[in-house]
Amino acid sequence: MTIRPEVIDELLKECSDPREVLAEGGLIKQLTKAIIERCLETELEVHLGYPKHGRRESSTGNARNGTSRKKLKGTQGEIEIAIPRDRQTSFEPQLVQKHQTRLDGFEDKILTLYARGMTTRDIQAQVQDLYGVEVSPTFISNITEAVMDEVRQWQNRPLAQVYPIVYVDCLVVNVRENQRVINKALYLALGVDMEGQKELLGMWMAQNEGAKFWLSVFTELQNRGLKDIFIACVDGLTGLPEAIETIYPHTRVQLCMVHLVRNSLKYVSYKHRKEVAADLKLIYSASTEAEAQIYLDLFAEKWDRVYPTISKIWRTHWSRVIPLFAFPADIRKVIYTTNAIESVNMTLRKVTRNHRIFPSDEAVFKVIYLAIQNIAKKWTMPIHNWKPALNCFAIEFADRFPND
Repeated sequence: MTIRPEVIDELLKECSDPREVLAEGGLIKQLTKAIIERCLETELEVHLGYPKHGRRESSTGNARNGTSRKKLKGTQGEIEIAIPRDRQTSFEPQLVQKHQTRLDGFEDKILTLYARGMTTRDIQAQVQDLYGVEVSPTFISNITEAVMDEVRQWQNRPLAQVYPIVYVDCLVVNVRENQRVINKALYLALGVDMEGQKELLGMWMAQNEGAKFWLSVFTELQNRGLKDIFIACVDGLTGLPEAIETIYPHTRVQLCMVHLVRNSLKYVSYKHRKEVAADLKLIYSASTEAEAQIYLDLFAEKWDRVYPTISKIWRTHWSRVIPLFAFPADIRKVIYTTNAIESVNMTLRKVTRNHRIFPSDEAVFKVIYLAIQNIAKKWTMPIHNWKPALNCFAIEFADRFPND
């Protein structure tokens, strides 16, 4: 479509300085707002079947009902538009859809590439190849920087009151800080809600973990509305179990068996690994706690002479090994392994692999947040064996089980 020169002349008549066209609140921004709002009005006209101020012929009883305000981010900054409404709230605009926060698909494409782990340089080359458009690193940074507002809102959003299971794990990233590259841990908390759906509750960055750090994390979750956790499945992160039990004293802290076995095998020579792993499996796959204790004693008799550290580790953490024995065998796998969150971490590691060194903590949060949004699109089904697990939870935690 070609715009007639006289139309452009008419629009530019009020601009004494050409720079005002692209300035904040300038012609381009005003024109974008006006066109979007006019298109939305046209969409509503089609939906209702009659124009604004026109005669209503349908008998549906539906009519215009004012407007709602919405802010959209675009290359010209933030634009506030008026979205028309109808009385029956059946109107769903297509030009600016529900939950849409960005103005055009071009920026979303850049964010998608960024979320998949592509560096700024990679995105520049990809955009040039696909669209024949040269974009500057600053342009890309401005687009991704706008994501930080969404990250902050997401990190502070209200949570459900009860998550039957919460898994905690970490991801190590390299971050540049004070002209040095530092290994930092990004901690993730993945909740399973009453419907069995996974939801990442939050992410936190720290160079050193400890009880004080974990106390602040779970205090934050509590302040955001999380009142109860039935089972927290964790790796052996320093101070984590104690912090959970301080904020949520009725929560059963279950050590991840996958991590515990993996840590145990660190002390084992290659020729004994399969045999030691098989003997450890007898412990955590036992039918009862008493049977598991017998297998642990047998393990110690067999292996303590060669690997005395392993049985000592298991005995030290025994109170956090045994919660799983309160549940049937087919449900234990739901609760005794952090596989659910490790699969998330596996995807995130692929994303972060291209970013060998992040320039800041914020850069880490931006990349991980965008990647999580992509991953969460696939979380459409409850986790495996959820219904039997929920029935067990309803009996085991009857006094705390939500009734609604």
